[in-house]
Amino acid sequence: MAASMASQAAFRGLRTTTTKHVLLDKLKCTWLNPRRWLNLQEYQSKKLMQDSGVAVQRFYVADTASEAQEAAKRLNAKEIVLKAQILAGGRGKGVFDSGLKGGVHLTKDPAVVGELAKKMLGFNLVTKQTPKDGVKVKTVMVAEALDINRETYFAILMDRACNGPVMVGSPQGGMDIEEVAATTPELIFKEVIDIFEGVRDDQALRMAANLGFKGALQRQAADQIKRLYDLFLKVDATQVEVNPLGETPEGQVVCFDAKINFDDNAEFRQKDVFAMDDMTESDATEMEAAKWDLKYIGMDGNIACFVNGAGLAMATCDIIDLHGGKPANFLDLGGGVKERQVYEAFKLLTADPKVEAILVNIFGGIVNCAIIANGITKACRELELKVPLVVRLEGKTVVHTLTHPTCSSFVAIYSGLTLMLLMNGLYTPLICGVHYQQSS
Repeated sequence: MAASMASQAAFRGLRTTTTKHVLLDKLKCTWLNPRRWLNLQEYQSKKLMQDSGVAVQRFYVADTASEAQEAAKRLNAKEIVLKAQILAGGRGKGVFDSGLKGGVHLTKDPAVVGELAKKMLGFNLVTKQTPKDGVKVKTVMVAEALDINRETYFAILMDRACNGPVMVGSPQGGMDIEEVAATTPELIFKEVIDIFEGVRDDQALRMAANLGFKGALQRQAADQIKRLYDLFLKVDATQVEVNPLGETPEGQVVCFDAKINFDDNAEFRQKDVFAMDDMTESDATEMEAAKWDLKYIGMDGNIACFVNGAGLAMATCDIIDLHGGKPANFLDLGGGVKERQVYEAFKLLTADPKVEAILVNIFGGIVNCAIIANGITKACRELELKVPLVVRLEGKTVVHTLTHPTCSSFVAIYSGLTLMLLMNGLYTPLICGVHYQQSS
């Protein structure tokens, strides 16, 4: 069954958080990107690449209009690009509440950079990926603008199907790689990397050739590919994606834009990298959930979901959506959850004013249902739950519970998931023909 709109919304949130799947059927390669907890601005990623010897545009970072103008003068470039630094995409087509259109501007006059920066810094930029009020711009990047003769795509990522890192490239860069994979899969090339050997010279040269680089540019591109792999290892990345990896008229191979995903488990040895995490644009609820190792994504509905396992969570969102409801969130407890996490999860759910009911759907294969039950009991007592609560715990036995604000507790044993729907009879103690007996 195709995923519903609710599940797709949660799926997109994980991709931020991103979780992204690109199945390259003919290449037998499955691409998995884990949720991105660490958020780096564009200039921070460029700095990491620069420190590893990867060719990037010359750039400076500015927090004021005067700093931006001075940076433009120091660049002494034929043309300058000014970019607002926010984590959302679509900056080029965004609009500032100052009236300025576009978060990316090209100019040859350093004085214009200062004027543009005045209309960016301190103002909200609205794009297709920001909240409706936009995101306040606190920093701009002033960079040397380079012409691009040709754009290619290159990425290094961890691939389960290959049991390790794999290089993926295409001569068709500067566009959505998923579209390339779907329409012209023959233009997607991959090289599996031996984790013990690293990227061999012949692999780097072959990938460079497949990307369309010739002559001296082929060797230059191969060198950049090896440097990108060094960066991949150095920062414990799960993905380094360069789009585009471009060729300039002057005969340079330059990484013009990059996205780096990091292994959250390596935070203990990547303290400098994780210290750069920009949390100013993150959702406060998602940040609080992350503190308790909960995967939370806010949505627009009124039925809160409390589930273990991303697959079951998305299926639960689908069931609600299928029957006319709207999930208020995606909340994955994961395995190994503790009672305190259950309690904190309930605090997050009940703090959302949109929530009119809570659905708990737990499969006991990866978590002890007793822990969940104890956490729920504690939450109901201490948080004075004021919305209907439906609980499904399935381990060795199937137990379902409904509590309602007008009664101390309602308990029932039944089969199936009919009670999960919580639609028409939401606020009555009789739902779907199942009778409840008030407990003592």
